Amino acid sequence: MTTPPLVPPFGGQPPPQQQQAQAARDVNTASLCRIGQETVQDIVLRTMEIFQLLRNMQLPNGVTYHPNTHQDRLGKLQEHLRMLSVLFRKLRLVYDKCNENCAGLELVPPELIPFVEDEGSKREERSGGQSRPASEERREILEVSKKLKQKNQQLKQIMDQLRNLIWEINSMLAVRS
Repeated sequence: MTTPPLVPPFGGQPPPQQQQAQAARDVNTASLCRIGQETVQDIVLRTMEIFQLLRNMQLPNGVTYHPNTHQDRLGKLQEHLRMLSVLFRKLRLVYDKCNENCAGLELVPPELIPFVEDEGSKREERSGGQSRPASEERREILEVSKKLKQKNQQLKQIMDQLRNLIWEINSMLAVRS
């Protein structure tokens, strides 16, 4: 006996089972990332518990030990390792699904934050044939950075003066009382 193909009802909507399956497949990438983050946290927690168990576990090297305790700890360790492998498989599935969801997106290169360089590296870049507009832009950035440092120094001096003034006022009020 063959099953009939799944055809949407007259309204054009798929049956509720198909809607739930489709919703399960189209999980939001942000929620997938959250699930991945929680999975990584679980992996770290399990790994810490494994190390704690290993630290507390004594090797059976002739020292008297309780076989029941040792077997119990060994069982816990094996359970943690099994759960750890399950969590890594889950993390791999989340990773693959995120990559699948983001496959159509084009990569946008991150913009680099300019930084102030020393004079030696500037000379090397100039001799390397750096383009003219980039060097002008870098020079403007250096000028703005220099002005910003000067303004910061002025603000620091003003704050120091205010601090001294407040200190003097407080010390005069302390003398009067």
